[in-house]
Amino acid sequence: MLPLMEREAVDKNHWVTKEEMLDIYTMSQCTPGVIAVNTGTFIGRKIGGFFGAVLATLGVISPSLIIITLIAAFFNGFADNPYVIKAFFGIRVAVAALILNSTIGMIKKGIKNAYQIGILLAAALTMIIFNVSPIVVILVAGIFGLFFFDVRTKEEKENE
Repeated sequence: MLPLMEREAVDKNHWVTKEEMLDIYTMSQCTPGVIAVNTGTFIGRKIGGFFGAVLATLGVISPSLIIITLIAAFFNGFADNPYVIKAFFGIRVAVAALILNSTIGMIKKGIKNAYQIGILLAAALTMIIFNVSPIVVILVAGIFGLFFFDVRTKEEKENE
């Protein structure tokens, strides 16, 4: 969903920039709930305020809700079918590839310098090796960014 949302919001409709989309992904990850729903809500709010957020949220969840409801109604009838079981093995691999593709895209857009590569590696290793909660890692990385990154423009730096 995230690559599709990015194509629609950034490339096709120009509702947000790529940098804003990365910020929206970040906030969507930090807030409770499904990332795609949170992303849609943030984009909807930016475009149409409160009602834009509500409509965008409904637009994101409605197709999935309808499809899952239909599948649930009939799933017991074919859940033990060997072809369905085999298909789900393939679908899991495809979903992992989609997640990996989104992750690589976010890394390409979000990593601008060696310090950010260091934060990426430290965050990943901290979660993998020490099993630290992603929430803790996000908070620590945010605090690190507050103290160690200079976001002023070149003009602002030259005017000092």
